[in-house]
Amino acid sequence: MTATRTPATASATSGGRRGFRGFQGWRIVAVFAVTQTAGYGCLYYAFAVLLHPVAADLHASPAAATGALTTALLASAALAVPVGRWLDRHGGRALMTAGSAAGALVLAAWSQVQSLWQLYAVFVALGAAMATALYEPATAIIVAWFDPARRASALLGMIVVAGFASTVFMPLTGLLEHRYGWRGTLLVLAALYGGVAVPLHALVVRRPSQGSAARRSTPATRRAEVRAAVRDARFWCLAVAFVAHGAAMSAMTVHLVGFLVAAGHPATFAATVAGLLGVLSVTGRLLLTAARHRFPPHAVVAAVFAVQAVAAISLPFAGHTRAGAVVAVTGFGLGFGVASLAVPTLLADRYGTTAYASIAGTLATPVTLAKAAAPLAAAALYTAAGGYTPVLATIGGAALVAAAGILARAGSPSPG
Repeated sequence: MTATRTPATASATSGGRRGFRGFQGWRIVAVFAVTQTAGYGCLYYAFAVLLHPVAADLHASPAAATGALTTALLASAALAVPVGRWLDRHGGRALMTAGSAAGALVLAAWSQVQSLWQLYAVFVALGAAMATALYEPATAIIVAWFDPARRASALLGMIVVAGFASTVFMPLTGLLEHRYGWRGTLLVLAALYGGVAVPLHALVVRRPSQGSAARRSTPATRRAEVRAAVRDARFWCLAVAFVAHGAAMSAMTVHLVGFLVAAGHPATFAATVAGLLGVLSVTGRLLLTAARHRFPPHAVVAAVFAVQAVAAISLPFAGHTRAGAVVAVTGFGLGFGVASLAVPTLLADRYGTTAYASIAGTLATPVTLAKAAAPLAAAALYTAAGGYTPVLATIGGAALVAAAGILARAGSPSPG
């Protein structure tokens, strides 16, 4: 006798699948909260702490050694589009497992460099590891797992925790360097990152079950959706916004401590205030998530960028007092991590999720290039002007451009 599937049975089965999907999706969010914290702490923030010991040991200037990080960001930008295409076609399990394994190996290789050219070569590989194991692939996977109603909360769950990467890992790296030297520190970080990220990515990351939309998705369909996005004027308005914002964030990250010291503050105070950026980035993300239930996301993001512009432009005038510096940095820091939540929200809402990773990769390429070039351009402007006021004014201007780009054509219809 053939069993029949009653509507109640079908409903229960469907509910069970949704329940399992939700459980598995939140497991992935929890894993990414851990691996992104470790990844940014080991692969990115450690560089700022180890810069001067590495430069001294390699008999290079700090400026020359800093160029290695620019090289890593350029390599990451070059891989953004192919990584996005891979994610849309194959998912992220193999890619992120391999990327985190490569990141651990690169940290170990970094510990063995003996010359500046070797440092640059290692950082090309570091950029590849960053492109395949950090926010961009993790965000694309979360976007694929969650529907619009829960997507922002899922992304927030990852990036709120990962926002403390600098708070945790910069002091930890400093303590390790004091005890073991920079080479020993990198070996410890390599073991830590590999031991955490590789097994978690391999065991937990999965593609969501294939629904009807996924079955209809083919390489030709995804290519058509990417073409529709890049022909959409709204996409390029967003590109201008996030390129300008990424440049402003990168320049401020590198030069804030230098400005505060030049303004007459002790180095310890300058470092402490700069450290507020990591904590404030979490605050800004929480505010964005709360406000999006009452206001359009693009309006909230534009308002935050405008506050950053005012804060940056006022910093040369208010930053000579401790209270003024704290207030200005607080205003700027509220928008420090907003882009990592705004990009997936705005892109997925407008262009859907079928080709999200490819579209996001197309956007990530110029944004990453801007992040790589901005600190060097700011340093050149500081040298030419003989002070930080023009640098901070330019950062504020870039934030205003970002706000305008977010608002531009916001009401235009999505491409068919």
